[in-house]
Amino acid sequence: MSPPLLKPFMSSPPTTTRTESGAITAYIGLGANLDSTVGSPRQTLFYSAQRLARLSEQGFRVSRIYTSTPKDCPPGTPDFCNAVAELHLVSGMTPESLLGELQSLEYELGRVRSDIPNEARALDLDLLTFGDMELLSEDLVLPHPRAHQRGFVLAPLAELAPDLVLPGQVRSVTELLKDLPYDPLLLPVEA
Repeated sequence: MSPPLLKPFMSSPPTTTRTESGAITAYIGLGANLDSTVGSPRQTLFYSAQRLARLSEQGFRVSRIYTSTPKDCPPGTPDFCNAVAELHLVSGMTPESLLGELQSLEYELGRVRSDIPNEARALDLDLLTFGDMELLSEDLVLPHPRAHQRGFVLAPLAELAPDLVLPGQVRSVTELLKDLPYDPLLLPVEA
């Protein structure tokens, strides 16, 4: 059930895909292009992945880290490091409670929010999907409204779930990625 501050606008009740064990699969986008309280953007993503793994009760996977060109960002924005994590949740966690966990981790690692869209950041954690739920509320939209248009989301997501069809889409993440403009910087980072 949604917290009272959220006002969901759904055309139908949400459903969530569960694994055979009853776990809900959620995908989280990780991004950083400034140093955080734990180090460089790459170190921040490694640390964040370790922390996210604690939330996953039925296994955890994370993609390789990719570099990407800043999109729709202020001039001079440094290149980003991006990855995607796959969590399996069974203990009644809601999309809103998971979002709260993500925002707490961002804050802990030095994320400062301002009114400047797409500014550089120490850590950005985006809830991309929560099962097959579609949700539109004041605080959360599922699936992430631009995930299907972003190579820095689709490339690492395709590593984990190449045949995944995002809720509301009809084509797999691999197919969506093939149709995006070429980004010469979108490459996995060597370990």
